[in-house]
Amino acid sequence: VIPVGVRRWRKDWVAEATRREIRDAKELFQAERYDLVVDTQGLLKSALLARWARGPICGCNWDSAREKIASLFYDRRVRLDWSRHAVERNRMIAALCLGYEVTTPACYGIRAPQRELPWLPRGPYAVLLHATSRADKLWPEDHWVALGERLLSAGLGLALPWGGEPERERAGRLAGRLPGAVVPPRLGLEDAAALLGGAAAVAGVDTGLSHLAAALGVPVVGIYCSTDPGSTGVHGASAINLGGVGRPPTPEEVAAALGRGGLELR
Repeated sequence: VIPVGVRRWRKDWVAEATRREIRDAKELFQAERYDLVVDTQGLLKSALLARWARGPICGCNWDSAREKIASLFYDRRVRLDWSRHAVERNRMIAALCLGYEVTTPACYGIRAPQRELPWLPRGPYAVLLHATSRADKLWPEDHWVALGERLLSAGLGLALPWGGEPERERAGRLAGRLPGAVVPPRLGLEDAAALLGGAAAVAGVDTGLSHLAAALGVPVVGIYCSTDPGSTGVHGASAINLGGVGRPPTPEEVAAALGRGGLELR
């Protein structure tokens, strides 16, 4: 894994610290020769990074690349069906570049770490992922309360994780209307994964933690209010997507979807 800070680099290309970081990253890219370099993003920036690595590059052709100009930087090009979900698109790019067939469902190959979380509700619990990066992706607080009441009545505890201060305040407001709901301390990624991995169910808006819950195999319902889940919704054997652009789901629809995942909600 070689981390790159392209977004940060853009802010100040000429700074000595930025140029030093770029040189260090390029040296890591070129430290060995690769049999194949696969660009699954199909962007100009990813294609340029791929050119740093020593080895033949495979990526999408002109008609398939997200940014067509990226295809000009590849040595081998494949044609991709863009009607597929993003996870399956990435799997297909790798399969086409490496010459094998995708015949099994996606397996993310990760497990939740074991953590002692003393603040967790006793017994089975659900996690409500109410926070996201954009205001138009948020689900109304009254909807969260209506869903939370159904979960509480089914005997589930509730956990309301948060990130920034506005999210902590929202979690506090929701918990104040849902007796027994827990607002945890601010969590690092591993503790968040432990929380999600032990949940009986997860309901979450369009945010990375919803995808993490799906990758961990937890029953999860993705709630979409301003984005299309068709290509980038939660993806997994126990994942269900609801809503879309301008069509947020109702609490009843989310509860029914969680019920299809095995919960008995009234």
